[in-house]
Amino acid sequence: MQDTHGRKHNYLRISITEHCNLRCTYCMPAEGVALTPRAHLMSADEIVTIAETFVKLGVTKIRLTGGEPLVRKDAKDIMQRLGKLGVELTLTTNGILVHDFIDTFKEAGITALNVSIDSLEKEKFNQITRRNYFEKVIENIDLLENNGFKVKLNIVLIKGFNDNEIVDFIELTKERNVQIRFIEFMPFDDNRWNKDKLVSYSEILTKVNAFYTDKKVNRLQDSPNDTSKNHKIKDYQGSFAVISSVTNPFCSTCNRIRLTADGKLKNCLFSNTETSLLDTLRAGEPIEPLIFQNIKSKFAMRGGMDDDTKFQNPELFSQNRSMIMIGG
Repeated sequence: MQDTHGRKHNYLRISITEHCNLRCTYCMPAEGVALTPRAHLMSADEIVTIAETFVKLGVTKIRLTGGEPLVRKDAKDIMQRLGKLGVELTLTTNGILVHDFIDTFKEAGITALNVSIDSLEKEKFNQITRRNYFEKVIENIDLLENNGFKVKLNIVLIKGFNDNEIVDFIELTKERNVQIRFIEFMPFDDNRWNKDKLVSYSEILTKVNAFYTDKKVNRLQDSPNDTSKNHKIKDYQGSFAVISSVTNPFCSTCNRIRLTADGKLKNCLFSNTETSLLDTLRAGEPIEPLIFQNIKSKFAMRGGMDDDTKFQNPELFSQNRSMIMIGG
């Protein structure tokens, strides 16, 4: 699955639900979103069938997302079935329900998870998520580590809100083999994005270097197709990284494609065009031609928003879905 820019796509992110037990401000509007009727969402069988097709076409890694993937009633069945496809299987979760799925993760061959947590301060956590699950998330992060899972913590940085916690998060890596992943605040439909709220990659490093004057901040070698720029404080067990989709996009090496919960293929997180695989599958027709067509139409950068002016134009990013409707 190669696009016209020579990028090969072997990483599929599947959103298995639009539902979530949090209401994070950067992910969805305060009034919520109009959810897709259940009849128009992929069933477990349809998810597995489409995933099998992608595996035959060269996908070697699948990540389950949402919404919150663990709120789906048949999430255990989906994970167990996808775990038999012979690919690297993982998921991104808010951590609230992790304790109910430890055995399922192991049975499905999942060894690594990303957990979203945007503050280490309870009141801030509650403010940004509009819910009160801080203790449970912290408890379940510990549970994952104690059960041998590789854990990455995702933090969306927002200036004036949690950017004063950058060092606090990195200090978690001193005695724990976790990776902290700072994510630049990105624009989506009605998440009230503006560039003034952005904490850039360079600003993050400036704060880090200013604090760790007696330590060496090492730049690590990134893996092929990495979205993150990886670093490590000398002698610390874990590491930290920055996903700089806004200021330093990684589009030239992108190998990712996304399947929404209603069975639509997006070739870029920022793309406002989608291809319905579910309708074609239900009509009994092959979906492979649609997949190839979708990937061939992929822009070189951020869904066609290839300069800063376009990227800051609300008329362009408001044509995309809200993040919860895309899949994290």
